[in-house]
Amino acid sequence: MLRLCKSCKSILYFCFVNKKILVGIVLLMSIALVGMMGIQIYLIGDAVKVKEATFVRDVNQAMQQVVMVLEKEEMQRQYSYHVNLMNQRANLIAVYDSLKQSMAQDLQKPMSQEEYSAFIRRTTIAEQELQEMIFGYNEANSVSKEMQPTRIDSMVRVELKRYGIDTGFELGIYSPTKNAMLFQKTGKYPQQLIDESFAFDLYPTISPVRFADKLLIYFPHEKRFLVKQLSELLFVSGSLILIIILAFASTILVIIRQKKLSEMKNDFVNNMTHEFKTPISTIALACEALRDNDIHKSEVLYSTYISMIDEENKRLGSMAEQVLQSAVLDKGELLLKKEKLDFHEIIKEAVASKMLMAKSKNGHIFADLKADNSIVIGDKVHLTNIVLNLIDNALKYTEIVPQIVVKSRNIPNAFELSVVDNGIGISKANQKRIFEKLYRVPTGNVHNVKGFGLGLSYVKAVVEKMGGMIGVNSELKKGSTFYIRLPLGSN
Repeated sequence: MLRLCKSCKSILYFCFVNKKILVGIVLLMSIALVGMMGIQIYLIGDAVKVKEATFVRDVNQAMQQVVMVLEKEEMQRQYSYHVNLMNQRANLIAVYDSLKQSMAQDLQKPMSQEEYSAFIRRTTIAEQELQEMIFGYNEANSVSKEMQPTRIDSMVRVELKRYGIDTGFELGIYSPTKNAMLFQKTGKYPQQLIDESFAFDLYPTISPVRFADKLLIYFPHEKRFLVKQLSELLFVSGSLILIIILAFASTILVIIRQKKLSEMKNDFVNNMTHEFKTPISTIALACEALRDNDIHKSEVLYSTYISMIDEENKRLGSMAEQVLQSAVLDKGELLLKKEKLDFHEIIKEAVASKMLMAKSKNGHIFADLKADNSIVIGDKVHLTNIVLNLIDNALKYTEIVPQIVVKSRNIPNAFELSVVDNGIGISKANQKRIFEKLYRVPTGNVHNVKGFGLGLSYVKAVVEKMGGMIGVNSELKKGSTFYIRLPLGSN
């Protein structure tokens, strides 16, 4: 059972007295809960924005490194190309000078007009070819932009991992001058690669910026990657929010439960006071009457008052025993003296003891014992109390002439006892709670039906302690059937 400190009980009692205060506290707690959740969600959103900005920064830095390395390699390649070209030019110029000297020497030799004309044609052609070889270098072809897609993809992957970006990407190279994609890694996201990608100029120092090819990179799973990066934060935040909600719900449930428990205890005290007051008053009146000397002269009156005191005393003892049994059950100290018993004998004795009460209401209790095997293992005292409690409830909750049937039968490996009445019945909602301690089915005036709300909870606890079960089938204004099932003591 839930136990609270004295200060908590005082606060709860104060809240129960004033329901408006309780509603106000719940409202304030709700506002605080919503506020805390709002702050938590805002902080999560802020963390997402920071992570997105960090992602953009890291991608830019990684890709700038790739572009810088590619440009450096291209400049080195072009430098080597120019050095080789200059060496080739120097060699060609030397050949050209040698050709001119050879031509000058040939001119000094005597030759005919035809030989001279042929010589001029040969030297002119040779000179033109050499000049074209020397000066025919086209500057536009000096910048080589031969791409190596596999190597670029590998470089990008390495740089991204160095910045902690380990997610899939689509890579492409776009030419503004040709207005076409020169290369694409997989070809899966052509439009996204143009519209939603990160773009970087290739060889910006070598080529004019407006004519530079673009290195494009697109992350199709960017959101998933960012969520994964924030998974720990989201898990912790979600857990905290869940804990706050559960703590809030638990607090409200505890308050509601304590409120109901307080009301049930108040009803119990009121009922107990009422129940104890009647026999105490009867005993007091009988004692007062016995003080009259005239009473002693009449044996009949004297015996009547003595019997009255004895009956009321037994009634007080029975009620006190119920309360004590409830306390024993709460502490888990219920001890059973288990032995093999004939349950039919116990049932017959219980029916006989309650028959007088039934006849006082012009009713009757019928025993329909059809079980072939009625041997069970249990405690005789508690089994007797179980049957008496069930019959007593059947008598108390009947507004017309009570007709009660106590049945028995055998089911596989068990003995079943049923108590059927023609009483007021129990609604489905109340059937779920009738076995709770102190719970009593509302019947208008709480004192219309005597009792403490302990009987059925006691029956359920004892039956389960003996390895059995208890259940009820009921319908409003059509009566109820309570049944218990206990393991057989022998075959």
